[in-house]
Amino acid sequence: MKKIVPMLEESAEYIRKRLGGRKAEIALVLGSGLGEFANRAESRIEIPYGEIPHFPVSTVKGHCGKLIYGMISSVPVLMMSGRFHFYEGYSMEEVSYPIRTFGMMGIRKLFLSNAAGCVNKDWKVGDLMLLKDHIKLVMDSPSREIDEEEIGPRFFDMTNTYPEKLRELAKKIAGKNGHTLREGVYMFFSGPNFETPSEINAARILGADAVGMSTVPEAIAASQMKMDVLALSLLTNMAAGIAKEPLSHREVLETGERAKDMFSSLLEGIIPVWAGL
Repeated sequence: MKKIVPMLEESAEYIRKRLGGRKAEIALVLGSGLGEFANRAESRIEIPYGEIPHFPVSTVKGHCGKLIYGMISSVPVLMMSGRFHFYEGYSMEEVSYPIRTFGMMGIRKLFLSNAAGCVNKDWKVGDLMLLKDHIKLVMDSPSREIDEEEIGPRFFDMTNTYPEKLRELAKKIAGKNGHTLREGVYMFFSGPNFETPSEINAARILGADAVGMSTVPEAIAASQMKMDVLALSLLTNMAAGIAKEPLSHREVLETGERAKDMFSSLLEGIIPVWAGL
């Protein structure tokens, strides 16, 4: 059985030293097209992933590949501007490694964001969706080879991975800002190819509202370490078979650019309230 706690402790200690002892209240993972939010942080400290012991390196366009500490709405946060994906060739353990590092640092609040394909035909491109649950039929798991007390129990409950109280908080703040938040189920696909029309039809039958290639491994790791998770999808395109146009990563980035102000105002509203809970 693989032991990763010593590696996590080394990564966590390196980050602590680079931050000069500063602590973060919330960790954020900024997905495709959403990384610009990190530029809003004050008193920034940037750490390239390649400098952190045992961290993977992001290879996807639109993911800048830095850990960024700073103040958002007067709250100290630690942000991943760019994440790691299973389709990049990383293992599920490597994909979720930063999340476990945050847990080892004592961070218990995790915000996950992603760009997703919209399966729900009643919704539209540019909508934001809160994850209330997910579906993962990919066989591998970030916890498959890990059995260490410091990480959490080997067999753990996933019923409340995305707590209702946090979703209600997000919806309340979105309403004050004049925005509508969808709520739905996200289905994880391994990628990097987009899904086929038949796969999207199957996802819809299974109850999915959106599909994507990230977030779920991170949420599983966070659940094992008993972290509170709030997750948000930006619906950047209608999934295969719904729209007539071919799918492309360029469309994902363009929709992220158009939605950045709405996304940013929502996060700036959520962070100080969540930090106070």
